[in-house]
Amino acid sequence: MDASQYICTLEQFQQILDALKNEGYKTYGPTLQNQVIIYDEIQSAQDLPIGWMDEQDPGRYRLKPRSDKAYFGYNLGPHSWKKYLFPPREKLFSVRRQENGLTLFQESDTPIEKMAFLGVRACEIQAILIQDKVFQNKIDTYTQYKQRREQLFILAVNCTRSVNTCFCVSMGAGPEVTESYDLALTEIINEKEHYFVLQIGSERGRLLCGPLSLVKAKENQCQSAKALVKKNEEQMMRRVDNEHVHEMLSKSWDCKRWDKVAKRCINCANCTLVCPTCFCSTSEDQISMDGDQVDRWQTWDSCFNLSHSYIHGGPIRESAKSRYRQWLTHKFGTWWDQFGVSGCVGCGRCIAWCPVGIDVTEELQELKNEIDQDNR
Repeated sequence: MDASQYICTLEQFQQILDALKNEGYKTYGPTLQNQVIIYDEIQSAQDLPIGWMDEQDPGRYRLKPRSDKAYFGYNLGPHSWKKYLFPPREKLFSVRRQENGLTLFQESDTPIEKMAFLGVRACEIQAILIQDKVFQNKIDTYTQYKQRREQLFILAVNCTRSVNTCFCVSMGAGPEVTESYDLALTEIINEKEHYFVLQIGSERGRLLCGPLSLVKAKENQCQSAKALVKKNEEQMMRRVDNEHVHEMLSKSWDCKRWDKVAKRCINCANCTLVCPTCFCSTSEDQISMDGDQVDRWQTWDSCFNLSHSYIHGGPIRESAKSRYRQWLTHKFGTWWDQFGVSGCVGCGRCIAWCPVGIDVTEELQELKNEIDQDNR
């Protein structure tokens, strides 16, 4: 939209939040609750986790104070933005019997609110784009995903640090924000200054910033922002061979590694619930006390649940091994066949929030090693 970069002061940042509120947007962003950074409704910049950072490793998440007052000095918590676009529980439609014996069918008429997401990382934007492929089609008839998405305002943030569970670089999903945003920020903090370098990515973003009298960033300020993101990219250690993982997984069905990981996996479904792209769901009908009305609700589900693959006669995937294999091969392999992209963006949530610390990058590498060994 606009290749120019601008300086956004802390005061102007608050003015952006005020402008979103005045435009009727309900603003959601990161906030600190119960020693975890989660996404919730925010009213001002002071609601952000100012001065906090996170440390993450397999099966471990901890917060610790920073030495500065960074607004976005953390990486990612357990929440993903899908909980607002694809709610954990959503009413799809109602059917009611009328006095004349006919039935009245009514789709859900829940009002659609304008939402603004604040602090969206590059990997999370890619996750939203992946879910667009899932939900913006003719199959998804009754949910209100498309309407929510059309009114969404994205205020993104470039990542200038990563944690030990991140691998977005190898998935081509970060750490720099490159598309599908309205505004994008890079936070700059030094001994003398604290400001943002801002880029405008849409007409909505341009109109919102119009009254702020933003000053164009100097060349050295733009370079400083770029250098921070580049340094983060170079320091990211975890990797996935995204170019060849699809082919590798197609040969992995009988690998012994599946038995080893199945002994550790407790089938808790944490990895699918924190994942920003997983979309498994189920439906349930709630019948009124008088028996005259039925409401159909959609709720999140997981391929790790035994009931998820149930058909007449029982579940297709009875063992923990088969369910873990289904998840990993779909996420990194057959998702390509289904949607033309990988189902993973390298956010690392599944690694950090796995109670037993299973690392998908390690599992994929061990599967590759076993296949290579068998082919020698």
